[in-house]
Amino acid sequence: MSSPTGPANGLPVRMPRPRPAGRHRRPEPAVAPEGAPALVLAVPGAPSAASRGLAEEIISIGRSELPGLDARVGFLEGDDTEGSEFPSLSGVLTTVAAERVARAEFARAAGHDVPAPTGPDAVVVPLLAGPDADLLRRMRQAVMDSSAAAELAEVLGPHPLLAEGLHVRLSEAGLARADRARLFTVTTAADGIIVATTGGAEAVQVAGVTGMLLAARLAVPVKAAALDQEGSVAAVAEQLRSEGSTQLALAPYLIGPEAAEGLLDTAAKEADCAAAEVLGAYSALGKLVVTQYSAALGITQGAAAH
Repeated sequence: MSSPTGPANGLPVRMPRPRPAGRHRRPEPAVAPEGAPALVLAVPGAPSAASRGLAEEIISIGRSELPGLDARVGFLEGDDTEGSEFPSLSGVLTTVAAERVARAEFARAAGHDVPAPTGPDAVVVPLLAGPDADLLRRMRQAVMDSSAAAELAEVLGPHPLLAEGLHVRLSEAGLARADRARLFTVTTAADGIIVATTGGAEAVQVAGVTGMLLAARLAVPVKAAALDQEGSVAAVAEQLRSEGSTQLALAPYLIGPEAAEGLLDTAAKEADCAAAEVLGAYSALGKLVVTQYSAALGITQGAAAH
């Protein structure tokens, strides 16, 4: 039994701290507006348990960033079979639209004066670090194939949080210092980094922008290359070596599902360099997904400021 001052055994009780007042008071977290469109995360690549787990983890982080968020996962190469573990993007969008109409009809049947739904049924956020033209074209087609009124948000990069993610993955592989403030030497640290991506010239350009942010963090040369263009990574590696770099590292500017299996290993072997892991479920991706959703709807959301 406990008392107003604490439990009977005398152990301390964690009491809520008073909220600070004035200019230093922490802002209340943003909450998804009632009736806001669903966020549908568009996952590229061949569906798998790994890509589903990745998407669900990112969605979970997104919900913590924007409480009340209705978030779903749709696979670009999924199927429309009822109960499928890999539902197609177009199928998820059609379901979201039907549910929205059903909710309005149920409310009217219950005697509530509910106007017909307006605005988009959903905002589709591509699970892409950069603008892969082919994948974005297919996502637009999936939106058109559905019965939903949906908006396609921007891809996640370029962004300083993605440069941070690349830094983290390099440090995990022993290819970069974990913290600029620590002056110890990592003997395997790279003195030249190739930020490699897929998706064509525009995607490489965007990877280069994030690469510049990474270069500022690590104070080493960073250049972008195309994983899906034969010889591109090897050519950039040769350029870095000609400029004085002797220990190179490959930093994949990829979340994971969008890259064909074996592509990274082949590029690393051709360039004769070590490689870090893809960004994967790096926590900042959940923030960026919600940032793009919020930007598409004009919602003020704190993730953009992180």
